Amino acid sequence: MKHSDKPSIIFPDLLTKPATVAFDEPATTSDGGALLLRALDAGLGFVDRLASKVLDGRQASKVIHQQIDLFRQRVYGIACGYADCNDADRVSDDPMQKALLERDPLGDESLASQATLSRFENGVRIVELYKMGMELMEFVIERHLKRLGPRKVKLITIDMDPTEDKTHGAQQLSMFNGHYGAHCYLPQLAFLTFNEEPEQYLFAAVLRSGLASAHDGALGILKRVLPRLRESFPKARIVVRLDGGFATPKLFEFLEKQKRVKYLVAFASNPVVLREIEPIMEYVRAMSELSGETERLFGETQYAAKSWKQERRLIMKA
Repeated sequence: MKHSDKPSIIFPDLLTKPATVAFDEPATTSDGGALLLRALDAGLGFVDRLASKVLDGRQASKVIHQQIDLFRQRVYGIACGYADCNDADRVSDDPMQKALLERDPLGDESLASQATLSRFENGVRIVELYKMGMELMEFVIERHLKRLGPRKVKLITIDMDPTEDKTHGAQQLSMFNGHYGAHCYLPQLAFLTFNEEPEQYLFAAVLRSGLASAHDGALGILKRVLPRLRESFPKARIVVRLDGGFATPKLFEFLEKQKRVKYLVAFASNPVVLREIEPIMEYVRAMSELSGETERLFGETQYAAKSWKQERRLIMKA
């Protein structure tokens, strides 16, 4: 039926009159929750700390968008799901995105365009990326030092793992990875866990080629974070947990030289390891036949690959 020249629908179980729904309001947004993000960052000052590590080499007389605004636009945009600079042209007049940068939500002043944001991102130098990475690590350690104090932290766990970041164009360093079956990047991510808490806190993220080995960049991250953790939490034991792609002699030798540091690294099976575990497998098969259930046992052995200078303890699961 028609009501006020607009289509409407009657909900007989809910309403006794026609309900009209219009979608023609020009100044609407779906990012209302981003105000909480802005309030959180205002208290932490995190984006400001990152921005302070990047030199603004533009001519001041020609600058329309301040560098801190470009930082905030990208960070808040990514947090709202606008991962690409191309999205800037679509949301540059979004009232909430403008409010996040303290612009008049309904004013005529738009946010930075895709071209401006792309120039900004491509202008950041390697040394500045390194400084921002260090600032992220310092930020995380400082926050938890303040939260927990230097003596309440008895255990710190470091987890590192690469993750697939699919690409859809001709981006630099985008490579086809056979394991994931896609063109992608393989960023290296590193997390801290304090005591037995379930939460993990990202303290390092390194963008890498889609064909990077799992362990690329891991040694550098550990060399930076371990001294800072010892300095801030002198009583803590440190455990490093890594996937199988990190099982390299160089990484083992580095970790074994560190004081109060233990490591757990997954290890891929091979014919030698399979021979070692076969007696346990025979026993667990017999247990499973008797119980009719899945059974498991653990064993251990001393093992050395050809590239290793010494044997190491290998824990096996049957």
